[in-house]
Amino acid sequence: MIVTERLGKRFGDLQAVEDLTLRVNAGEVFGFLGPNGAGKTTTVRMLSALIGPTSGKAWVAGCEVGKQDGELRRKVGILTESPGLYDRLSAERNLEFFARLYEVADVAGQVERYLRLLGLWERRHEPVGGFSKGMRQKLAIARAMLHEPQVVFLDEPTSALDPEAARLVREFIGELKHEGRAIFLCTHNLDEADRLCDRVAVFRTRILALDTPAALRRQLFGRSVVFHLREVAPAYADRLRALPGVSSVQIVDRRLVVGLDDPEGNNPQLIRTLVDAGADIQFVGELRRTLEDVYLRLVGQPDAAETS
Repeated sequence: MIVTERLGKRFGDLQAVEDLTLRVNAGEVFGFLGPNGAGKTTTVRMLSALIGPTSGKAWVAGCEVGKQDGELRRKVGILTESPGLYDRLSAERNLEFFARLYEVADVAGQVERYLRLLGLWERRHEPVGGFSKGMRQKLAIARAMLHEPQVVFLDEPTSALDPEAARLVREFIGELKHEGRAIFLCTHNLDEADRLCDRVAVFRTRILALDTPAALRRQLFGRSVVFHLREVAPAYADRLRALPGVSSVQIVDRRLVVGLDDPEGNNPQLIRTLVDAGADIQFVGELRRTLEDVYLRLVGQPDAAETS
């Protein structure tokens, strides 16, 4: 659905996007993560044919950027971080206006469908100027979907939403995925990206890493098991270090944090070794790294787990 080959954008002396090569498939939620000023919005603008690239090539929904821009725009939906809506018009009239611009065949039906899906049907006659930021955000998502785009670009889709509304939007994104659309998601909500995204790219002008969240965690941190003990003796750590498959052992309070190649295969032997050494094991669990840990490591900020 989205293919880029060494795509780049320069504004004067500023290289905003450099050598971007990626592929996003139909039915995939692809997370595009990076700090402010990293070039995420510039990338979305290029891929939606709002600005032209200065190098490389890209294809979106089968249309080449810069050559088939009119057709491309008809096949994509965009939610910008600050969506423009007509404050004096009702929610219904706003969507009707944009549906006609998109040349939607069944304007009334599409407007009703998305107002209901996003929980705004009962407020359809009210002027948008009186809506909360969260309601405006949901209306902007409805606007982006009216023409049933094959590719959807979402920039901070749950920004300013309360927990219930954010959950509704996340479920809505899941439905879009199951319908076979490609979802290109820019967000600072890393927990949300971890739950929603099939793959993520950590980006700062160029891609720093690209894979599934689980694979990135393994690549950067490996896997670790935490043994909670009644008391910890240095001898316990020494015994574990001598076992095959153990890459590291740290003593943290009354815990042994053990880096392992294969926790499922190694754990039984580790438990037997600790019990034979006289350790009282209270419980065992895997150390769970988050996508936030991955992100902070890649963008060069201190890892919270290591500095605490």
